[in-house]
Amino acid sequence: MTAADLLADLDEIQPWHVDFYQDLHRNPELSFQEVRTSGLVSERLRTLGYDVHTGIGGTGLVGILRNGDGPTVLARADMDALPVREATGLPYASTATASDAEGHQTPVMHACGHDMHVTCLLAAAQLLAEHQQTWSGTFIALFQPAEELGTGARAMVDGGLADVIPKPDVALGQHVMGLPYDTVAARPGAALSAADSIRITLHGRGTHGSMPHYGVDPILLGSAVVMRLNAIVSRELAPGHFGVVTVGSFQSGSKSNVIPETTTLLLNLRSYDDHTRQQLRAAVERIVQAECAASGSPAPPEFAYTDPFPVTQNSPDVYHRVSAAFTAHFGEKAIVMEPSTGSEDFSDIPNALGTPYLYWIWGGFDPDTYHRAEANGTLGTVIPGNHASTFAPVMEPTFRTGTSAMTVALMSYLAHTT
Repeated sequence: MTAADLLADLDEIQPWHVDFYQDLHRNPELSFQEVRTSGLVSERLRTLGYDVHTGIGGTGLVGILRNGDGPTVLARADMDALPVREATGLPYASTATASDAEGHQTPVMHACGHDMHVTCLLAAAQLLAEHQQTWSGTFIALFQPAEELGTGARAMVDGGLADVIPKPDVALGQHVMGLPYDTVAARPGAALSAADSIRITLHGRGTHGSMPHYGVDPILLGSAVVMRLNAIVSRELAPGHFGVVTVGSFQSGSKSNVIPETTTLLLNLRSYDDHTRQQLRAAVERIVQAECAASGSPAPPEFAYTDPFPVTQNSPDVYHRVSAAFTAHFGEKAIVMEPSTGSEDFSDIPNALGTPYLYWIWGGFDPDTYHRAEANGTLGTVIPGNHASTFAPVMEPTFRTGTSAMTVALMSYLAHTT
């Protein structure tokens, strides 16, 4: 039997996946709070005969299915939702709220498709469990918390993941995106960018607005910093070399006639390689320190790096093997993915384990609607992006495509060759 033979059973498990997916969507959980989701996943894996280990890095878990000699293949799905108020109008839309890490109540929504990721991986896990005569080796289904923070994968590594699973020969992951629901896309090399968020505190000296000569104005200082930061990419990176420096927040002052004590900037950096990543960081710190010195800042600036995401650097060998299987199954709908400026922490797991990997994307939206919007230049309006309050993949055949892609990729390593 081939992957296609296994996938013939998808119709039989459709009632289960519809109910499970809608339940996850109604009941989203924030990063590191995925207690209910983790419980539902572990229960289903145990029912399927998996050896389940929970509580890895908090709410992370793995299910291991050993089926004789052969390669060990790990597949990962992320479980967390976002602090977003859902506006899809779906009958199974989330109305959930939760307390975030700072103790603030916030609406919660699966605005990035992680509920679809979990459902597809569980469906692939069921197909492998029910057709063990078609493959041999060891399959590891990994369900990760806190991808949205960029720290969930590392938390599982630091929480002893390597002690409870055999070393994988290959690791696989996927993400639903704003593409046609019949499309699967992958690429070798850099597929997703590295990302860093930086909180920068600039110190001034407060005074009355009518007497600016008695103070050091952190708003003027912050403005000079922002202007200089926007020259890093255009003047310090080689032409054609990718990098992004975004100032997403400028916070300072509270009254028109008061020069405040501090300014806080929130930055986001993106790059495709570690050299550029370090170059961007160094340039930011150099410019900020220089502008503080030029302004006579009474204290040095403070830098707090948060939400670190690694580069997703797909293995060429894994790509060529899996993409050949995708082409055989999906035909012309298996395409080469353009490099994305989005970021993922998935690669922290295979990097820590010394395992080659492939991370790909698939679509969740009506192809005709997508192509009309593409032709009209209205994609961003018609097809909601991930993290939008209206992000809602079409349930079918998005589930079928995602489950098929994961099953085909798994079987490209695990299927019997004789």
